[in-house]
Amino acid sequence: MMVFRASAGITSSWEHFDFSVADGVATVTFCRPEKLNALTFDVYADLRDLVAELPHRGDARVLVITGEGRGFCSGGDVEEIIGELRGMEPAQLLEFTRMTGAVVKALRECPLPVIAAVNGIAAGAGSVIALASDFRLLAASASFAFLFTKVGLAGADMGSAYLLPRLVGFGRATELLMLGDKVDAATALSIGLATKVVDDLPAETTALATRLASGPALAYSTTKVLLTRELDMALGSAIELEAITQALLMKSEDHAEFYAAWTTGREPQWKGR
Repeated sequence: MMVFRASAGITSSWEHFDFSVADGVATVTFCRPEKLNALTFDVYADLRDLVAELPHRGDARVLVITGEGRGFCSGGDVEEIIGELRGMEPAQLLEFTRMTGAVVKALRECPLPVIAAVNGIAAGAGSVIALASDFRLLAASASFAFLFTKVGLAGADMGSAYLLPRLVGFGRATELLMLGDKVDAATALSIGLATKVVDDLPAETTALATRLASGPALAYSTTKVLLTRELDMALGSAIELEAITQALLMKSEDHAEFYAAWTTGREPQWKGR
């Protein structure tokens, strides 16, 4: 298969979180457990760049994001980010807020399925990173808090006012973003914020990631892309986009493999092409 690469190589290592790839599953682990995995400027930038690179690596079909210790991600580090922001000029502040938004944009536009394995508190920016993922698997100890208004900022941050109403409805999103109250795992499941609450988060995450990595990757990625693109389309435009896409995928190797497997009574061997 032809691979188009730029002259710059793929980044081999990342300094500000743990990163690994095995059997098609890429895993990002926030690794500042002593601060509940609070984000720094460098973590934001690395995550933005990694997610942009990921589809071009060739060795990953799904991305898992999780945290080390008791927290998933407690948002921006008060000392290392908020303290620094107080001394910045407006142009620098806008550069920062655009960078944080670029993380969410990258997660939504990345054609790989993204699983947030929420092992503890997901607050502030951490809650939006989970929100921007395709699947949110929660431990019973997990919780969300869109707490931007509690620090005197708009509850609409990093695309949260765009994504959250589409997931839980406008009224519920207004409540969560305006009041910033903590949402436990059971409540998150009941309002549609969680995909699933599980007893064994690592095992359930591995099972879902393996299923996605070993399945029809082209079909999964195309479904994600269409879900994202069609959010603001008129029905007629959406139907036409789906018609064109489906006609193209009918000539894919995976669709041919499905038919060959069906006619011979075996399981398909998906190639992701």
